[in-house]
Amino acid sequence: MPTLLEALEEKYGMEPDDKEEHVEEEVLVSIFVPKLPPRQSTPQLLILNDCNIDRAGEPEDLKKKCRIVKELDLAQNKLNNWNEVFVILSHMPRVEFVNLSLNHLTGPIQKPPVTKMDHLRNLVLNNTKLEWCSVEKLLRLLPALEELHLSLNEYTHVLIDTVNSAATSGDAGGDGPAAEEGLPAASNNNAKDDESTTATTSHSTPEDTTMMSSCSCSSPSSTSHPADQQKPADTTTVEPPPLQTDPHGGVRKLHLTGNYISEWGEICRIGRVFPQLEALVLADCPLRSLKPTDPQGNENEEESHKYFQNLKLLNLSNAKIDSWEDIDRLADFPSLCNVRLQYWPLWARTDSTTEHERRQLLIARLPNISILNGGDTIGAVEREDAERSFIRHYLDKPDAERPRRYYDLIGVHGQLDPLVNIDLRPERKVKVRFTFEDQAIERTVDVNRTVSDLKSRLERIFEVPAARMRLYYVDQDFRDLQGLEEMKYPHKVLYSYNIRSGDEIIIERKVKS
Repeated sequence: MPTLLEALEEKYGMEPDDKEEHVEEEVLVSIFVPKLPPRQSTPQLLILNDCNIDRAGEPEDLKKKCRIVKELDLAQNKLNNWNEVFVILSHMPRVEFVNLSLNHLTGPIQKPPVTKMDHLRNLVLNNTKLEWCSVEKLLRLLPALEELHLSLNEYTHVLIDTVNSAATSGDAGGDGPAAEEGLPAASNNNAKDDESTTATTSHSTPEDTTMMSSCSCSSPSSTSHPADQQKPADTTTVEPPPLQTDPHGGVRKLHLTGNYISEWGEICRIGRVFPQLEALVLADCPLRSLKPTDPQGNENEEESHKYFQNLKLLNLSNAKIDSWEDIDRLADFPSLCNVRLQYWPLWARTDSTTEHERRQLLIARLPNISILNGGDTIGAVEREDAERSFIRHYLDKPDAERPRRYYDLIGVHGQLDPLVNIDLRPERKVKVRFTFEDQAIERTVDVNRTVSDLKSRLERIFEVPAARMRLYYVDQDFRDLQGLEEMKYPHKVLYSYNIRSGDEIIIERKVKS
């Protein structure tokens, strides 16, 4: 398999000396095109995805070629060792964006580099099966990180937190990652971490190294499967306590799409670790509620939004939420203004019969939301219409079924009267008087039928062949002004004559010429 350097030279050209060997001896036409040598021609956006890269390559050559790279895409390669990743990044001092998706980076970060990567702002680690202990180490190494992608990593729990869960859980054995590094559970000092890691590596035997090859805070994702989420929990399996870490004040956007996290209490850990979080994407996660509970099952409503003071965007599409109370909890997030709430089980059983009615109910319940499900910005007129519709929706409901938002809106708009149901559609069936010679009868007529169909029905009543029949329409209100109107077009629909109950149709027999 090629190294990154070999893949780079293959995609962006060979060395000048190598090119001269392929120059034709006789050149009839020469066109001089100035070109930078390969070591200077590497673009700032370097895309080498799906190139089977498994190693960095010659350090000096890599350093010369990649020193100006700002964005690096190495998705879907064969990288499986974090040391190789760090070697690559150490030769790209300006890199700000790195995509390592679909590389098998499950192994722990045993010996991270001494220096931090102060320019890296966006890191994509989708479908890498990265363990949480490695996430925690990366956060320490990336102080400038603003956007982190951890989608499709099969996480069932969030195993990092700012709370010392290991101590409070009674795990005196010290099996957490902090204990493995030789640190107290509450310690997150970077220098101490580097020293302890170096010391452990330098004094460990081959057997010790083998034991360290598996991360002690191993995520349950390494053995879990989506189908397992439907099975009862195995009481013999104990989740390791979350690794205590320092809050990371830089991360603004976090993507966790397609993981198997189902409890909001796990998401609260995310809020504690990233207190400045502004966008959180949890699409395709089977969250059952936004109501967190402690290990004893006690509920704490404040915990739902307490750790998300700066959150502006929240994507919960395809969650398993089936309660309007969870919509009300979203209204408590102080900065939230953009939400996606599509494809919930709640919508399958909602009382609303149309998409428009559902949107109105959501807008009325969420006073701070300005963008709903990716639509246009909610204007003042749409919001007022939605709130008034919301009040009328609950007018006939008992008090026990009325949410607290109903009473808030009553204070804004007052007690509204029900809307009068006015049907402006034309009557489908009308009663018409039919006159033929000295006969006169009344019949109910479907105005959606044609003149030809009407003649066929009158044929059986007055015994006049339809082909020999002439019809004249008489409007009861304009009889004296406009007289008779012949209905001579067989395929014309009756409602086009504006026929109403009480009008008259006169039948005449055609005279043979």
